[in-house]
Amino acid sequence: MGALELEYKPVNGWRHFASPEHHQAMDALAERYLRFLSQCKTEREVMHFVREQLELAGFSEDFSAERCFRFSRGKTVFMARRGRRPLSEGFRLVGAHADAPRIDLKQRPLYDDMGLTLAKTHYYGGIRKYQWLTIPLALHGVVVKKDGTLVNICVGEDEDDPVLTITDLLPHLAYKQVEKKVSDAFEAEKLNVVLAHEPETGEDSDELGVKPALLQLLYDRYGIVEADLMSAELQIVPAGPARYVGLDRALLGSYAQDDRACVYSALEAFFSQPEEPEYTQIVLFWDKEEIGSEGATGAKSLFFEYCMEELRDAWEPETRLSKIFQAGQAISADVHAGTDPNFPDVYEKLNAAFLGYGPCFSKFTGHRGKVGANDAHPEFIGRLRSVLDDAGIPWQMGELGKVDAGGGGTVAKFLAVYGMDIIDMGPPVLSMHSPFEITSKVDIYSTTKAYAAFLAS
Repeated sequence: MGALELEYKPVNGWRHFASPEHHQAMDALAERYLRFLSQCKTEREVMHFVREQLELAGFSEDFSAERCFRFSRGKTVFMARRGRRPLSEGFRLVGAHADAPRIDLKQRPLYDDMGLTLAKTHYYGGIRKYQWLTIPLALHGVVVKKDGTLVNICVGEDEDDPVLTITDLLPHLAYKQVEKKVSDAFEAEKLNVVLAHEPETGEDSDELGVKPALLQLLYDRYGIVEADLMSAELQIVPAGPARYVGLDRALLGSYAQDDRACVYSALEAFFSQPEEPEYTQIVLFWDKEEIGSEGATGAKSLFFEYCMEELRDAWEPETRLSKIFQAGQAISADVHAGTDPNFPDVYEKLNAAFLGYGPCFSKFTGHRGKVGANDAHPEFIGRLRSVLDDAGIPWQMGELGKVDAGGGGTVAKFLAVYGMDIIDMGPPVLSMHSPFEITSKVDIYSTTKAYAAFLAS
């Protein structure tokens, strides 16, 4: 065995997929992916897109069917394709989360101040607050009226739409602000969104202010009154479409690539599979990962277990669920922190992920001593290495920054409790949790191929 075979070196995806055929397929995938990101900016919009694709592909809500799916509250979905082998011999599962950091409107958001109507907000997930100031923002979500009528709202995405924004202090008056720590300089209660400026006209306009005119606009356009906002789910997200980044169009920039990069890659991989795979294939998309996977639609809920129970009853009623779970193999499809050349000091380069080298395995997440981590077993990692190498797919392995530099978590540990093998794997991302995250076109291509190879293994 030669020296080059003895030494491990990551494979550059651009060199590996250099053929015109790969580039054509990669470009087509990138176009579809950017359209998805532009169209789906909330978890509900993601689920609407997924439902359309499942129905077009002939999947059924009947669990006795060979290809089935189940949604919960429009925010999470389970989909399965029956394999030749019985469920008792296991399954292949890819699970991702469809939610992303954002800014939510409070239940009583509207107020007038200094000639403007603004909305009070509460941020969702781990944002860096200053990144959301003075950029064009859009309003997405639903309002549910007392009679149960659901009103969809989307403002700021059409080129003729107005956008919203959050103001910031001018540098001429920010001397005290710039001397503060970042955590103190940008207060959550000041993330108030500008909604309107023109007051009602008439003799009493000075007393009425701007808010009554805005409420009239909301009623005329959507048929909603202020009290309806208490039963609403309205999200502030960056306005505008996903874009190519760089003069060579090799990078992809968009809001919410954490974790919709994995959602879309998993969906493409799932639909690329043959009708009768070796093992049953399952894809799961959850909500609430960015706030700890809580609630009825998060990975801590029993939705997955309920779906598996119903699937077992339909396909293999004599088999114990515990046997099925413990024979399962899964990928927690979540993005990884890409090494940023502007901030190299927080990464340990031997164990860091780099853009362009394919999806990154993360053996463990957690923080400070692997607290809160799923730590994948080496037997499973060895098998996955073989699967990807045999399929000719570049991959890498990394950890989330230097030891004690920080940390994070994924849904992996919530599936690991069932006894199945699971590891995190997804493309590296720059500027994660910002309004404009960056991925590599070749990494999205490689990740899609990796998920497909795993599902087919």
